[in-house]
Amino acid sequence: MSSARPRIRHSAPAGRRSRLALTGPAALLAAALTACSGGASGSAAVGGDGKAPGTSVSVNLTGKAAAPGEPVTVTLAEGKLKAVSVTAAEGGALAGKISADGRTWTSERVAAPGTAYTVEAEDADGGSDRATFATAEAQKVNKLSLAPGKNTTVGIAQPLSVVFDHPVKDKAAVEKALKVSTSNATEGSWGWLQDYSGKDRVDWRPEEYWKPGTKVTLDARLNGVDTGADGGWFVRDYTTTFTIGAAQVVEVDLDRHRIALRRDGKQVMDVPMSAGTPGGEKASWRGTAVLMSKEGTINMRSETVGLGDAYDKMVDYSMRLTWSGMYAHAAPWNAGYFGQANRSSGCVGMSDADAAALYGQVRVGDPFEMTGTEAKGPVAEGNGYGAWNVSWADWQAKSALK
Repeated sequence: MSSARPRIRHSAPAGRRSRLALTGPAALLAAALTACSGGASGSAAVGGDGKAPGTSVSVNLTGKAAAPGEPVTVTLAEGKLKAVSVTAAEGGALAGKISADGRTWTSERVAAPGTAYTVEAEDADGGSDRATFATAEAQKVNKLSLAPGKNTTVGIAQPLSVVFDHPVKDKAAVEKALKVSTSNATEGSWGWLQDYSGKDRVDWRPEEYWKPGTKVTLDARLNGVDTGADGGWFVRDYTTTFTIGAAQVVEVDLDRHRIALRRDGKQVMDVPMSAGTPGGEKASWRGTAVLMSKEGTINMRSETVGLGDAYDKMVDYSMRLTWSGMYAHAAPWNAGYFGQANRSSGCVGMSDADAAALYGQVRVGDPFEMTGTEAKGPVAEGNGYGAWNVSWADWQAKSALK
């Protein structure tokens, strides 16, 4: 093979030696160099002209079905690395750092499943080399849904919420990949819980309600993260950005049968209502619920929430507070109880005019703070957004990294 053209171009003076060696099983680097050097699969050495030693390299991932989920490592046998790049065939690159002794380069992120990579390395003496490898396809892929939606403006109680399609066994690995940044250095914590759907979920909330105007970004750097048995791999990254709106709080006083809206600490509404009938399953929840969605006119049927055939109505100005079916809405059929008694099937009912006024002013993410003795217990974390009913210390303890 002495007639083969060298793959290493070296700018060092004649007679000077430089050797690149990357630890671990070589990627397709070894195969790329075989025509010139006959190198083994674990590392590769190339003689520039068959007379003087050239630059020798190896990569820790090799072949066309390398195991994903590991950083890419490049290590020099002699001399110092000057630059290393690892790029994916479909675009994007793995950033990395060269060690203090100049011998090793390690990627900051792991190699993702089903991805072809090209490795290019250059040493301080001008020697260079190029290698390729590909990772095995994921046998099972995990996905997620994010709330709130991208580029939305939400209320001061809206958490970041991530629901996973499949179980997450390695919660710490996933949580490490979820990067939250804010415009005002807001501190917060992730907390793992079970969503009302039964799926794994993780929410991020501050210790107290968000400050109005805060801009929040989630950079979920999940591509290449293995969620564990039965969960599968992530094969992409996710991101969402949202802004916190005005400081609005809806106060629901179950004992006084009143509902009020405060904005920036000032009361802008205070109207009569009737909430859930106390003493059983029809009682309303207490604690803090978060407005999940404004659904307008919808058909509400009692069998969907386990209350038999108690009702089947078209309901206007519907504002969802929990997955279990608690809403604030117009309830003109219950007008005789407004301001007098709680006699609904669990929801907070108002007149058409009052419900329309509230509906027009509240925003998804606004907290509904429900107080009073005529309730059946606090809103659970996974039943909508009930994280505010957990103390800050207990919420922090739900992080997989604590």
